Amino acid sequence: QYKFRDLTIEEIKNVNKIYPNFTFSMNTYTFKDGSQKDLLNFSGTVPVKYGNSYNIPIHLWILDSHPFAPPICFLKPTVNMGISVGKHVDAHGRIYLPYLQNWSHPKSTVIGLIKEMIAKFEEELPLYSLSSSDATRQAELLSYIAKITEGMEVFMYLFLMFQHNMYTDMKSKSKIGGGKNEGCFDKITVVGAGDLGIACVLAVAAKGAADKVVLLDLSEGAAKGGTMDLEIFALPNVEISKDFSASADSKVVVLTVNSLGNAQTYLDVIQSNVDLFRGIIPAISHYSQNAVLVVASHPVEVMTYVSWKLSAFPKSRVIGIGTNLDAERFQYILTNLLKAQVLAKDAWIIGEQGEDKVPSWTSCSLTANQTEAMAARNSREKVANRAMEVLKEKGQRSWSVGLSVADLTDSILRDKRKVHSVSTLAKGCCNINSEVFLSLPCVLGTSGVIEMVKLEEDPLVQEKLQSSAGSIHDLQQQLKL
Repeated sequence: QYKFRDLTIEEIKNVNKIYPNFTFSMNTYTFKDGSQKDLLNFSGTVPVKYGNSYNIPIHLWILDSHPFAPPICFLKPTVNMGISVGKHVDAHGRIYLPYLQNWSHPKSTVIGLIKEMIAKFEEELPLYSLSSSDATRQAELLSYIAKITEGMEVFMYLFLMFQHNMYTDMKSKSKIGGGKNEGCFDKITVVGAGDLGIACVLAVAAKGAADKVVLLDLSEGAAKGGTMDLEIFALPNVEISKDFSASADSKVVVLTVNSLGNAQTYLDVIQSNVDLFRGIIPAISHYSQNAVLVVASHPVEVMTYVSWKLSAFPKSRVIGIGTNLDAERFQYILTNLLKAQVLAKDAWIIGEQGEDKVPSWTSCSLTANQTEAMAARNSREKVANRAMEVLKEKGQRSWSVGLSVADLTDSILRDKRKVHSVSTLAKGCCNINSEVFLSLPCVLGTSGVIEMVKLEEDPLVQEKLQSSAGSIHDLQQQLKL
């Protein structure tokens, strides 16, 4: 089943030489989306010095694309151990490390991963000893679960939930006094410190919707250019960081990064972006498990789909900026330049960002008389065509996209229930049967997309949407996620 079987066997031999206590077996792994696969796994302990010496039990799942994909890593606590949720470990014992995020064959190896794991655990011990009463309670619960269930997945799920609840209780008991803790803040993280990322930070900060804005700078080396200027002229409530943990508990995460690799074809460019997202999305979804992801990277429809797949978030909490800027401009042109105020409130730009976007309407109440209805429709289309000509002259600068992003985040954080044309999962709309993201009018609130607004039925519009969906789906099929 393993694509690179010889390389994987070589890894097993290398691990066994240095860590002879590790055992190897094939077991079924259940992914976040519920799918399952038989995978090789390593189980054993690693030595950690934290004052005293400890043997930390770990469990590594080796994907079938190894060594080109990083392992999935977990702690494997005994019944008298509790998980210390921290920078590199979540409540379920999943381990997150820079080494995993930057995994690249052949320089990355399981031995190197274990060495970094030991180094990070020596900075922050991932497990703690339960008191005798807590250990007894846990042992009793596990014994009870073992009797009433035959499914190991249910057993492990309840086991980890028990540990998480116990840890949460301990933290709440240790807190003294009141006040708003960090998890209650309206916090936004912008990933990527290029021109667009900085524009988003400035626009979001100016909008004033967030209590805190984090700019996650993933570039190599020290802060340069605009990032350095942000540090010099420090803005209130804006933090610049290179550490994913700074994004923890964000309510909205905006993704602006694009790969600057030496790709030769359009497909290579997109695949380079996908590879970049593989190192970003799992870390972001780990630190902000209830966030709404707003994707501004290119091509936005494809990268929104990639973000949805990699995060395993509900479709409502993964949106792309899509044609929101075009739609807002379109309505403004109709109202202020062409004085067609009656049409503007029902007018939208939908579909695919770029040349294939299309005007559409959410109102179909033209008139009851068929002749008058035809005349009204023709008049409306003429006005729309004039507006589209004006729209074509407007470029999309970083600052204008940043303002659009700020508008979206404002609607989400403040639960405005405002309608925006954003990239959302279009499957089931306009007879589209594939999993593609297209811009459609959606009501946005704190949980992301609350509902999709019904469009007027127009065969030409539906045909264009189906054509866009087909080409995007064909492109997605060629990508390696």
